[in-house]
Amino acid sequence: MNKNKIINDPVYGFISIKSPLIFDLIEHPYFQRLRYIKQLGMTHLVYPGALHTRFHHALGAMHLMQLAIEHLQSKGHPITEAEAEASCIAILLHDIGHGPFSHALEHTLVTGVSHERISKLLMDNLNEEFNGKLDLALAIFNNQYQKAFLHQLISGQLDLDRLDYLNRDSFFSGVTEGMVSSDRIIKLLNIKNGNIAVEEKGIYSIEKFLIARRLMYWQVYLHKTVIAAEQLLVKILERAKELALKGVELFATPALSHFLYQDVSEASFRRNKKPLQLFSQLDDHDVMASVKVWQKHPDFILKTLCKNLIERNLYKVEISSGAVDEEKFNRLKLEALQNLNIRESELKYFVFTSSINNMAYKTGNGSINILMKDGSLQDIAVASDNANLEALSTTVTKNILCYTKFL
Repeated sequence: MNKNKIINDPVYGFISIKSPLIFDLIEHPYFQRLRYIKQLGMTHLVYPGALHTRFHHALGAMHLMQLAIEHLQSKGHPITEAEAEASCIAILLHDIGHGPFSHALEHTLVTGVSHERISKLLMDNLNEEFNGKLDLALAIFNNQYQKAFLHQLISGQLDLDRLDYLNRDSFFSGVTEGMVSSDRIIKLLNIKNGNIAVEEKGIYSIEKFLIARRLMYWQVYLHKTVIAAEQLLVKILERAKELALKGVELFATPALSHFLYQDVSEASFRRNKKPLQLFSQLDDHDVMASVKVWQKHPDFILKTLCKNLIERNLYKVEISSGAVDEEKFNRLKLEALQNLNIRESELKYFVFTSSINNMAYKTGNGSINILMKDGSLQDIAVASDNANLEALSTTVTKNILCYTKFL
């Protein structure tokens, strides 16, 4: 069978699958599951076009890795074909541990286990299944390989993961401020002292990249209506989990049921393979099918929250740099008690506070280095004449007030 395929991608055009091993990994059920997990979770409720999947993103990141490897090889940096293939595999599988609506899932059904950790566990399973053919890819992914720059292309502040998701999320959402020149940035990559650096003439492209990332966070990823939808889903799963642990019968697929009726932690994944196998079967359809059915559930809170999500009657969200108005918060809780006839302990599903953080660039270890014409390295925040970059390295924390609308 010819396994050297091409895929037509709306962002880059044709993407090549250049090795039989990569083809077989893409065909594997672990990877095919990503077709059914949206890249941006609930964001389509604000930007209707944002319906692309993690499958799209993983292929796009692999394509950028192919371009970066070819470019670095053309500059005389020794990268073997085995290293090139392993790097492509590592970035192809970097998101394989994402669950449906990942951030909501990590807050509720799978506690204390990040999607990065689950990705590593799934990659270990794949390596067993493929008789150790992923050893080098795992070493690069885990930053245990001598050529550190290969890991930096996968996970860093200027990695190919970010380059792809900014362009892809911008393309599908229609928020053009997120577009960055990935081709130019890749062509200006170089290696200095074993680490990735950007040639001096690429300073302005990197500035644009960092600013685009900040804008995408505030306009897309942390848009207040996106937050409202994601928080609503979190509360739905919290209530479902609460009811399940009390023994209440809930409709759910076998995979989702396991995570509702069991307390699953990282230790659970380590003890046996069943939770990981069931996790690898979870996708958006498991969650949304349940939400649709739960609209008819006898529990008032669960059915109300689910109905609100399906009908897009989302929380009202107010975002502020300062503290939440305590007087307003208390008034909203009182209104909820009067309108919904619920117990005070159940208010958390209808009126609550939280916070969000955004930092576009982190200085220090792992920072973006600029290779100056004299051969020296400078942090982009130092090399740039853009005073705004210093502000981008500051964590911005905002407080949010979420409440159910009654009128």
